[in-house]
Amino acid sequence: MSTPPNTSAGFALPGPPSLARSSQARRGGAVPGLRYRPAVPADPDKVKEVDRRLEAWARRLDLFPAQWTGDFTQFQFGRAVVLQHPGAADLERLTAAGELLLAENLVDSCYCEEDEGRGGARRGLGGRLIMAQSALDPFHGTAETEEEWRGGVQADGPLRSYHCALKDYAAFATPSQTGRFVHDMARLHLGYLAEASWAETRHVPEVWEYLVMRQFNNFRPCLSIVDAVDGYELPEPLYARPEVQRVTALACNATTIVNDLYSFTKELASDPTHLNLPQVVAANDKRGLKAAYLKSVGIHNQIMEAFETESAPLAALSPLLERYVRSLADWVSGNHEWHATNTDRYHLPNYW
Repeated sequence: MSTPPNTSAGFALPGPPSLARSSQARRGGAVPGLRYRPAVPADPDKVKEVDRRLEAWARRLDLFPAQWTGDFTQFQFGRAVVLQHPGAADLERLTAAGELLLAENLVDSCYCEEDEGRGGARRGLGGRLIMAQSALDPFHGTAETEEEWRGGVQADGPLRSYHCALKDYAAFATPSQTGRFVHDMARLHLGYLAEASWAETRHVPEVWEYLVMRQFNNFRPCLSIVDAVDGYELPEPLYARPEVQRVTALACNATTIVNDLYSFTKELASDPTHLNLPQVVAANDKRGLKAAYLKSVGIHNQIMEAFETESAPLAALSPLLERYVRSLADWVSGNHEWHATNTDRYHLPNYW
């Protein structure tokens, strides 16, 4: 990966911030006015190899039927993880990151999303998600019930994907890094339940309530693994520090709003009542979707600026913290690039 210029704080984000501008809406490219940092370009050979390994892994585990091949290609799993982890230590770690990403999307699609036609439902979601969590956080009981649990996990594609992906990740991650990821997956599942509950009761949250929910239902599990994928560990005493937790949460929240902005038209087309930040802002402010969308861009920019501002002094405290906030920043940049260029999946609303 390229080396960015040094700063007096010892931490430099990848290039100056960009505020995208456009005179008209377009299918690809950055959301106009959005604050982001350029990503390290994805190596096409790495992308191709990671995709090959991921599809072979998914087919070997029989995770989805043949007709889902187009969905697999459209998501661009390999390109996503190569962009998000430009400092990855090796292809094995990139592949493990891709397995976890694929498994998380499989559980979300098959268990949570009613509009995708794959069996997802809000009703009874808690029971399905507690079984999903057990595929990551193993059940301990009698020999007989443990055997029945293992059979149940292996019999279900989403559970099987969780279990096998975590096993591959734990092969190179430390026990602390693995436990961190498992904990953050429980947070994700709690966020799924909150979103499903609001949808079932037709509750429209206030903006701050929605953002609280999205701090749980967000990309945090993906950012939990950045140090392990890059080949080092931020030890628990450092990771647990409140200021480290804060910049981690800011990075996760910024990337999640990015997803809300880029998936806005896709979600409206499939489910006009689906909650996302522009929808919630519009309902609370009693304004149109265009004004709400543009206000949501501003909310993202404030969170992104806080991440950048607070990361620099934190990185100056130690080389290890500098490396960690660099890994976070790389993931944030790569994730934005994946959204902005994945034109098979996303396109922008006609608001400019």
